[in-house]
Amino acid sequence: MAFREHKNDDNRLRRILAELHRSLDRRYRPEDVADLVLQALKGRLTRRERVVLGRAAAHSSRGEAWFSSMSDDYARPVGGTRQVATAARLFEHPAECDPDDPEALLAFAATVGRSIGWAPERSDFLADRLDRRARDAAGMDLSKRQYNRRFRMLRRIAAKAGTLSIEQDKRRLLMVGVTGFGADIPPERFAADVDAACFVAYYTARRKVRREFSLSGRDNPFDEIAQVLLDRCATGSDWWMIAQVRATPDVLARLTDEERGLLLGRWSAVMRESAGLLRDRWSPGVDRTTMIVRRGDDSSTWNNLATAYNAARAGWLACLASLDALELLDAACPGKVMRFMAADLAAWHQVSGGGVDPGTAVWAALPPPWEVLDGEASCTRPDVEAACRTAGLDPERTGWTAPAARRGTAVFRPTPELVHGVTIADPVWAALLRRAGVFSGGRVKPELAAEAYHGLASGVVASDLPTTPPAGPVSR
Repeated sequence: MAFREHKNDDNRLRRILAELHRSLDRRYRPEDVADLVLQALKGRLTRRERVVLGRAAAHSSRGEAWFSSMSDDYARPVGGTRQVATAARLFEHPAECDPDDPEALLAFAATVGRSIGWAPERSDFLADRLDRRARDAAGMDLSKRQYNRRFRMLRRIAAKAGTLSIEQDKRRLLMVGVTGFGADIPPERFAADVDAACFVAYYTARRKVRREFSLSGRDNPFDEIAQVLLDRCATGSDWWMIAQVRATPDVLARLTDEERGLLLGRWSAVMRESAGLLRDRWSPGVDRTTMIVRRGDDSSTWNNLATAYNAARAGWLACLASLDALELLDAACPGKVMRFMAADLAAWHQVSGGGVDPGTAVWAALPPPWEVLDGEASCTRPDVEAACRTAGLDPERTGWTAPAARRGTAVFRPTPELVHGVTIADPVWAALLRRAGVFSGGRVKPELAAEAYHGLASGVVASDLPTTPPAGPVSR
């Protein structure tokens, strides 16, 4: 009996750890992760640890008749399943292809394309199609219409492969921005150290909490629960795994020089990749001194890439400091990237006596980081220090020329129900307001306008807004 119970406990722990690992590249609420952590560490916690974890787990949606209108995942790129199925029918070829792998899509298109003389490098619809004489010479028993259908289909698959590759890169960089390299931790290594795994899962969940539409900055993701879980990690814990999500001096000090150097290289590579994508999306017409988003700007993509770049830069600086190599910044010190800000939030800051983030002035005074990284422009530590002094910032404490100063451990608070950053008191109302398009910056859907206004008038908005809703549905 005891053996069977022990085996059941082992199976239960494996299932919990598997779900905690799945949470690394999803957007689980910290409360739900805390509930899983309580189960994983059952029987191993002190009374104080149980109480602290219980503060979050008490708000868990797991096992209760409760839901959130907010997705528990990040948008995932849509693969080429539909295109592969259509091509398989047209060419009468088995659909033997991984539709979520861009390289596999291109290989599939190249394979089936041989029958009509198509290749990825010869896919121009005007210049590369075969004329009737060439089709006859190749032994193709196809009408011009059927040939063109197949040619277009292969072009669509090639285009899909390119789009899919870009979208996958964007999502991967987004995950680096919000979790570090947590999503890359192998499940076997994750499950091998329960204490480290529980910290990694909870801390990354805290880092992924959505931004609120407010005048105050973001909460420190390192809260009292994260502190308790980190304190459980002893000398023999997997600190390399922990360093994938928290590159702070206390964690990096537990790594070898070789491990710190390897992590430095990984952060440097992400800096360059994200900076390159930012370059491709930068519009010279944007006012760098305000960074207020304009209609037509893809602010979501920009902000996600900026998050990835800034997180990589912070990790890079932390590794340089841990290796006592910050003097390298005297030769090249690429700056931070500012996120786009909504015009109404910027106006709210101004009306409230605030203004643009002082870091924006530093960003505007320095060359864009992608130019520095590509060697097109010079930006040294003295340049950054001078720009910071002009903006009234301490370059080291604010993370421009050194790892940012540590913030105090935050007190846990339940995750708010948000609709485009606005806190809504009830998830049912939040779902309706989101479907209606309230606070999205566009027009409210007419068919849901009456219900949306009823909710707004009834006080379902639980956070401060820059203005009182007018006599009709509003959008942000």
